[in-house]
Amino acid sequence: MPYDYDLVVIGGGAAGLVVTSAAAQLGAKVLLVEKHRLGGDCLWAGCVPSKSLIHQARRLQDLRCAFQDGLITSPSWHLNPTAICRHIQQVQATIARHDAPERFQSLGAEVVIGQGSFCDPQTFSLNGRAIRARAYVIATGSRPRLPGIPGLAEVGFLTNEQVFGLDRIPDRLGVIGAGPMGCELAQAFARLGSRVSVVARQVLPKQDAEAVAVVAAQLQQEGVEFLLGERVRAVASQGAAKVMQIGETHREVDEILLACGRIPNLEGLGLEAAQVAYTPAGIQVNAHLQTSNPRIFACGDVIGDPCLTHVAAYEGAVALVNSLLFPLQRVSYRLIPQVIFTDPELAQVGYGQAAAVERYGAAQVLILKQDFAGVDRAQTEASPKGFAKVLCRPNGQILGATLVGSRAGEFLGEIVLAMKHQLPVTALSGIHAYPTWGEVLGKVALQFRRQNFQPWQQQILKGLWQWWRR
Repeated sequence: MPYDYDLVVIGGGAAGLVVTSAAAQLGAKVLLVEKHRLGGDCLWAGCVPSKSLIHQARRLQDLRCAFQDGLITSPSWHLNPTAICRHIQQVQATIARHDAPERFQSLGAEVVIGQGSFCDPQTFSLNGRAIRARAYVIATGSRPRLPGIPGLAEVGFLTNEQVFGLDRIPDRLGVIGAGPMGCELAQAFARLGSRVSVVARQVLPKQDAEAVAVVAAQLQQEGVEFLLGERVRAVASQGAAKVMQIGETHREVDEILLACGRIPNLEGLGLEAAQVAYTPAGIQVNAHLQTSNPRIFACGDVIGDPCLTHVAAYEGAVALVNSLLFPLQRVSYRLIPQVIFTDPELAQVGYGQAAAVERYGAAQVLILKQDFAGVDRAQTEASPKGFAKVLCRPNGQILGATLVGSRAGEFLGEIVLAMKHQLPVTALSGIHAYPTWGEVLGKVALQFRRQNFQPWQQQILKGLWQWWRR
């Protein structure tokens, strides 16, 4: 029986769009199936709207700082939430043009809005039509995890799917969860005027503890209240307010924002009929992103952590090659950069300090740390908080880096490039324009040179100088 398509891509988010675009340009006959609209969670309820909101909140915070510094003499202004929503929607509309169905159709792909499912290991049913393809790529993404808190469904809550469409800023906001999204939006809404209470076991538990302390201190300074080591036991209504029972205490809020992680979108795909193995954490794949059915590949959030847009795009590129050609490419997460867009930002790549010490032993891990207070550009912009920490072996091999500070995420590219090409940490000592934030990496590299400057080398140089002065 002939095949209808070379490739069927299920899901039009970051991963699915990468696969579809590249496959179509390679001349493959491709069908892209998306149940809602192209662009995925990142465009409509994730990275794009959240960073747009964070940008607007940052502008308001700059006004406060200008007043505190005496640059402006009046602290009074009236916040217009409609303007914030308009900015978010304008950004989404601009980016959405790049993700429009017409673009992928112009490349030669067929795009169908609808929801289908597998009816056997080789056949996909869509809108009553049985489709056979040489290969399939599942990239259906993820959705917010909803905790089973008594009363929560009845009282009502927000997730990232609703919060960016608010027509007003809540006076009191309760945030459940202190991961990246919880911390980013807690700070943004605090800057926009909300009194924010964050309930979590720990702040940013997967990140470097020293860097987390810098971020948490800044959020607290801006008025964010952390209720740590507790959980919300129940939620109830009290008039117009929502009451969260947290341990033995209660907090009245106007809105509750859930930031409790993500779960993969697995329902309705007919994975059992397709003989595709999965768990609640996601579809199970091998290093080639191949499922238990060798004709079917999966990538992006649907296979589990890390749920990051750039990871989904990277996995999509690997899945493309393996599904259309031969399954030879393997995924590697060794050099995946991660950025938490609080202010200061927290950025990380490779090993963290604890993991590096556990893997190689304390004696084999050099910790090179430079405070931003020692970088002149940070002083000129009154942003001296934070540091850059690079971990390396005694021979200079970079194991990982953690940076916390203004624009910290912008420095990761240089470090990733050095790690990818196995350059020593001294490679970061190239000339950086003065005064720029990037000087922090040059200062880190200089520390390695100083730490590895042996006493006998010092004695030789001292002797040479004494001879020269004669």
